[in-house]
Amino acid sequence: MRTVIKGRNLDVPDDDREYIERKMARLERLLDDRSEASVELSREQHRDQAQAAIVEVMLVVDGRPVRAVGRAATHKAAADQVIDRLERQVVDLKERRDRATGRRTDAVPDLSTGESVAVDLERVGPRVVKTKRFAIEPMFEEDAVARMEELGHDFFVFVNAENERTAVLYRRRDGDYGLIEPTVAGSYSSGLAARA
Repeated sequence: MRTVIKGRNLDVPDDDREYIERKMARLERLLDDRSEASVELSREQHRDQAQAAIVEVMLVVDGRPVRAVGRAATHKAAADQVIDRLERQVVDLKERRDRATGRRTDAVPDLSTGESVAVDLERVGPRVVKTKRFAIEPMFEEDAVARMEELGHDFFVFVNAENERTAVLYRRRDGDYGLIEPTVAGSYSSGLAARA
């Protein structure tokens, strides 16, 4: 994103410029390289000095203008307001566009910043949303069938007591049961072919 920071009838102090550039970087994760931002700082004679510093940002997102204004006692405080508003507007704009095109998005945490980021689920694909860990006790196939029925599940993971290997027992559509016994490095056993 290309950002231009200027002052209207005032010189922009270096610390204000650096602060605003750092804050505008928050928006870069939502925008692409074609986006442009124009930031204008000004000061207005106002009876309430808490509203005298003004930061106005005009942002072009996918060819559409997005504008926000922040007013506060200092330009840094006004920049905080305006960046928060812009972030909400950009997210809303992208969500509306995604709904119009039928794309699914979801908010996920950005591990580097801890903030939520809109992610395109169609591009990323399904994701693991739950992990379950449990202790596995060795048991025979008949015991595994009884335990699966007791739990009311359609599959059951267990350690086979006969060969001490992990196995998955599952209910077939015809009412019988199937057993999956994984092998390492693609080894193929003729016993598996006979059961399938």
